[in-house]
Amino acid sequence: MAGRRNSASSTRRTLLALGVGLAVIASLVATGAAGASAAPVDPESNGTVSEEAYLEPAPEPGDPYFEAAADDGSWVSYENPRDEYRTPYLGDGSGKICVTLVNENGEPVIGESVPNTSVTIPTNDATSWHPDADPMTVEFPMNEHYQFPLDGDQFGTDPDVAQGDGYMDSHCIEFHGFSEDATVEYGQAQLSGEHADRIDVAGYIQQIPEGEGWDTDIDPVAAAEPYEEAGGGWTYDAAENATHAQVTVVLQLDAPADERVASDGTNASDSEQNGSSSATATDRQTDESDPDETDETDEMPGFGVVVALLALSVATLARYRD
Repeated sequence: MAGRRNSASSTRRTLLALGVGLAVIASLVATGAAGASAAPVDPESNGTVSEEAYLEPAPEPGDPYFEAAADDGSWVSYENPRDEYRTPYLGDGSGKICVTLVNENGEPVIGESVPNTSVTIPTNDATSWHPDADPMTVEFPMNEHYQFPLDGDQFGTDPDVAQGDGYMDSHCIEFHGFSEDATVEYGQAQLSGEHADRIDVAGYIQQIPEGEGWDTDIDPVAAAEPYEEAGGGWTYDAAENATHAQVTVVLQLDAPADERVASDGTNASDSEQNGSSSATATDRQTDESDPDETDETDEMPGFGVVVALLALSVATLARYRD
């Protein structure tokens, strides 16, 4: 009898150990699968934006739209139809007011995703002689309203470029001929039109370079400040070599996620409505697969191993019953 009890006890211990092992394995596999699906998605790498970046190389020397550059490499200028010289010319005071529109990833765009929309920037009487100022208005998409959608390279750096990274990123008006003690003022940007609610005013970047040119080694969104902090204008001061100043109004697109464009040019909502199996940007972050649409073996890595061990335990149990 003792031999039978010991045999039965041994059998129960073996089966218990095997069952515990299977439970641990299954728990680990399930935890791993859950962890994979819950991993955070980097919004700047998912490839889903309201509008693809607009890449327009800056004119190079010899190009008819390359205007001039400083001998010491401190600045570069490109032809701009909105560049005006005051008559009468009162002094060396000059400046720019620019608008930079970027997508959710901070890349320059021209507003093709927000048609029939505009931004207006009030200016004071000092600029009233400029045909595109008092106020300055930029209409989107820029390529439908202007000869040059973008005419300034305001941001980024490149060792082969005097200023900027070699790609246009801003839409500007320029003015020359102010007296050297004149004050130029601008008001807060006002958005209007069909898609005004899809554009955020990230802020303003005002610089008075004092002879050193515009500092382009900045990120437009990160460097943008609230209107009150940016300055709202400037006064020229020839004694301080401050005869040039400018401001860039930084705008950023912010459309609903399901209405943004994936990196392959498709629209997330269109793909869902058409029953397309193409992955959205968030799906691509997790092996370009949708956990709700893949089979169980994809959702549960190692599930086949668990099944095999479970089968082994059943076989073992059957043998001990025999």
